[in-house]
Amino acid sequence: MPEQIPQCQSMDEAALVDANAAYYRAFAARDLGAMSDLWAEDGCSCVHPGWPALVGRTPVLASYRDIFRNPQQEAVTARDPQTLIEGADGRVFCIEEVGGGLLLATNWFRWSGERWRLAHHQAGPLAMAPSPRRDGKQSFH
Repeated sequence: MPEQIPQCQSMDEAALVDANAAYYRAFAARDLGAMSDLWAEDGCSCVHPGWPALVGRTPVLASYRDIFRNPQQEAVTARDPQTLIEGADGRVFCIEEVGGGLLLATNWFRWSGERWRLAHHQAGPLAMAPSPRRDGKQSFH
């Protein structure tokens, strides 16, 4: 049975932005249970800044367990989310603030039939701050 994708684009976008915010809340709370609940059951991958690619749900969640256990881990906050929804895939591009530095993050979600589940996270250094576009949104170019 094919997955049913929500029909209302604005509701899709709001749910996607909410799922992205839940990721950062779980990170801030160092809540591995909440983080685990966000990730898809299969097809998971993650690239933390400076780390090799992690492929598979088990290594991805183990990386968050290790990050959460690190007392030196600085707080991570996100701002300026931009979304891209194509069928059952939803991406959120946002700026992460970590220890006074900026990272550009991509959080790739997949519609599970009920909600957005995280399939891929990647963050890397942002060389320049985004500039506002004419429509008031941020531009990364």
